[in-house]
Amino acid sequence: MSELTPRRRLLVLGICCMSLLIVSLDNTILNVALPSMGRELNASVAGLQWTIDAYTLVLASLLMLAGSTADRIGRRKVFMAGLVLFTLGSLLCSLAPNLESLVAFRMIQAVGGSMLNPVAMSIITNTFTEPAERARAIGVWGGVVGISMAAGPLIGGLLVDTVGWRSIFWVNLPVGLLALLLTWRHVPESRAPKPRRPDPVGQVLIIALLGSLTYAIIESNAVFAGIAVAALVGVVLYEPRRREPLIDLRFFRSAPFSGATVIAVSAFAALGGFLFVNTLYLQEVRGYSALHAGLYMLPMAGTTLICAPLSGRLVGSRGPRIPLLISGTAMAASGVLFAAFDAETSDVLLFTGYVLFGIGFGTVNAPITNTAVSGMPRAQAGVAAAVASTSRQIGQTLGVAVIGAVLAAGVTVSAGSAAYAGMFVDAGRTVWWIIAGCGFTVLVVGALTSGDWARRTARRCARTLEPAEPSEPRSRTGA
Repeated sequence: MSELTPRRRLLVLGICCMSLLIVSLDNTILNVALPSMGRELNASVAGLQWTIDAYTLVLASLLMLAGSTADRIGRRKVFMAGLVLFTLGSLLCSLAPNLESLVAFRMIQAVGGSMLNPVAMSIITNTFTEPAERARAIGVWGGVVGISMAAGPLIGGLLVDTVGWRSIFWVNLPVGLLALLLTWRHVPESRAPKPRRPDPVGQVLIIALLGSLTYAIIESNAVFAGIAVAALVGVVLYEPRRREPLIDLRFFRSAPFSGATVIAVSAFAALGGFLFVNTLYLQEVRGYSALHAGLYMLPMAGTTLICAPLSGRLVGSRGPRIPLLISGTAMAASGVLFAAFDAETSDVLLFTGYVLFGIGFGTVNAPITNTAVSGMPRAQAGVAAAVASTSRQIGQTLGVAVIGAVLAAGVTVSAGSAAYAGMFVDAGRTVWWIIAGCGFTVLVVGALTSGDWARRTARRCARTLEPAEPSEPRSRTGA
């Protein structure tokens, strides 16, 4: 893509950002609509969890497959297929007659979504090859998440209060169709020179691991927890024996890459839990409408919108360390403010906590993405970007699963009863300590994996990856 003019490169970036917008917007809008969906579809807390986690779970399971497939058969081709499936899934979700159908249609959405973000990031990585320019482009990419967080609660609240929750899925239709047309006309096709071969066994193991782990947490099922452990052991034992594995475990010899993975899981677990608990608190405890609740979330969304591009510029000029330290400190402080100082009892403290979380989440995305892809061979950009995207989705899936399970265990009466508010606030303290712990993890891991030692491990890792050619077997088993 080096022959593209600067204007064409910006157009490609804009098209890729459109795909991120509909995926991110869909998630924030959905959170605002959860109480209304629960009432109409007669869904429990666990049912509401599955409307989110069915999507993020399928997405996490297929992201690496989508990234490697795009590297192999063509990024533009896979990207367009993802837009078609995501838009179709959105239409089906708006027509869902019951909770089970909605969960199934969310899974169709997720299959399409798995072909969008990692493939779009791979397109961006191969379009903007100069490091500082790429960091700025990733900063813009991260800013789109902030836009979706700012616009999602407002658009979702307005649609839910005026038209109904089904209309939240209509937003994706025009954006998806426009992005499809623009991609067809303006995004050039690209492939990796030596893409990885399919790894069906590895794919099945990943699906078994993530699916059983999520089910075990939401439904408190020990059998599925055992399946998750067995699948994890299978991944660790099987994948290194593959010549071209779905997950190249050698990536994790790089401390910055491993750190980015842990930080992504922690930060997005905090985000998933934050959105889930606040949506229920504002609407079911305080009794606000969906639009009113969306307005209350604006301080968090606005600071995310402001901080994301600033973080991208900071990563480009100073590296990832400073944004990661800011992010971890702010997210941990937000969690402590709610957990130890009952921030929800005062609007001033509530908004302070929201602003702190927005700063923390707004500054974390650019260093995660930049660190994940910058030390890896460009030929495997799709796989590296997919690992980073998968880590985000795993984090959000686990955040909703764990925090939903904590709320379900602590709140044993239905919304509207006299004891509901007190039970919710008590259970919420545990939730906020979990979110504070996620922020502290971002802070510590970010500090440990962004120094000179970490950069040396990244250089050593890059040297082991570059010579890896399909003609050089890595083990006696080959395939």
